[in-house]
Amino acid sequence: MVAVCTILTLLTVGTRLGIGPFVKPILNDLGMDRTTLSVIIAIGMLVYGIGMPLAGRLLDWFGTRIVLLIGVGLVVSSIIWTYFSHGLLSFTIAYGVLLSLGLSFTSPVTVSPVVSRWFTRQRGKALFYLSTGSMAGIAIMTPIFTLFINLVGWRNTLMLLAGIFILIAVPSAIIVIRDEVPEGSDALPGNLWDASGNKKQEPLVFSSWTKALKTRPFWQISFGLFVCGVSMNLLGSHGIPMLTDHHFSNVTASFGVGMIGVVAMISKLFLGSLSDRIPRGKILSVIYFVRGLGFLGLVLVTAPWQLYMVAGIGGLVWAGSMALSSAILGDIYGVRWMGILYGWAYFIHQIGGAIGSFLGGWSYEHFGTHLVSYSITTLLLLLASVVSLQIPSQLNLPNKQDLSVKAKL
Repeated sequence: MVAVCTILTLLTVGTRLGIGPFVKPILNDLGMDRTTLSVIIAIGMLVYGIGMPLAGRLLDWFGTRIVLLIGVGLVVSSIIWTYFSHGLLSFTIAYGVLLSLGLSFTSPVTVSPVVSRWFTRQRGKALFYLSTGSMAGIAIMTPIFTLFINLVGWRNTLMLLAGIFILIAVPSAIIVIRDEVPEGSDALPGNLWDASGNKKQEPLVFSSWTKALKTRPFWQISFGLFVCGVSMNLLGSHGIPMLTDHHFSNVTASFGVGMIGVVAMISKLFLGSLSDRIPRGKILSVIYFVRGLGFLGLVLVTAPWQLYMVAGIGGLVWAGSMALSSAILGDIYGVRWMGILYGWAYFIHQIGGAIGSFLGGWSYEHFGTHLVSYSITTLLLLLASVVSLQIPSQLNLPNKQDLSVKAKL
């Protein structure tokens, strides 16, 4: 089941963060300037984020399978609309809004709760394996998009993507994924869940998910995700255009960005085991700190060997922020409300993503350099490192009726 969810994450995140290869072909085809396309991408990031809590709420009502199928339907129909779009408004609605909404329904927010239900003893490791799909999306989809855009154009590449979603996501949702935890799973005794998402025996940490929004750890985690969104979407939307502006070829740039994902996939196997032994907040702090330094190095490279070296080092810590944040939310607030809480946290992540996507295009057109946007992002990552270090290991609430289990990281 984890393998299937990982593949779905690969397709979703690879599509969402693999925008870079499409930027210049779309600019040339539709006659947009870089700022206009950056605004459309930013709108898409916001819609992607808004769809997260909506997906989380729908999970509570209809379950994982239905939400995934709705998402696939939106993705495929929006891609078909995008294929026939030639005007600014039509392209914005199809590619910027509907595609992003569909991807939010097939995102890690939808599949993370079901993985968390199946795994308790090794929740951190399971979620790290799941988030490997995110890095695989960057590593695999970015060069593949570049290759197929060069061969058949950006529109036909999107149509091929729609076909892949149908072939993989639909059978997976119908046959493999189910919310009810099977016998013999990793779930601890007394920690089983039924198909409606209700815990069978143990009480919940919170009687309502809204109470979690009033606690400091939620906002500490969310700030880190906000900065993560800025960095990941700045790189995903403008990483390849930035490198080609710095006179790297499309192929070299795509493989440089893809290398980050390749190394991250490997490092996640180590980080996943580590996260079940060391306080997750401390690991998260290190990830943001080293990523900030690597992010600045990426904009300063001038030769392919430098690009690959920085990408390799950056890839070691590029992974893990999403998985760790998800695991910490589950540890502190319980998995019953994890879908909706992770949805809201990911919405904040996508606000950062919208800012990062817009900042990359706007700052380049106004200042003539990518150094401004990448330097700002580096400073934010260093600040996120400090904030993440302060995430507590347990909750101390004045109203003990709202707290039945103290979570330990």
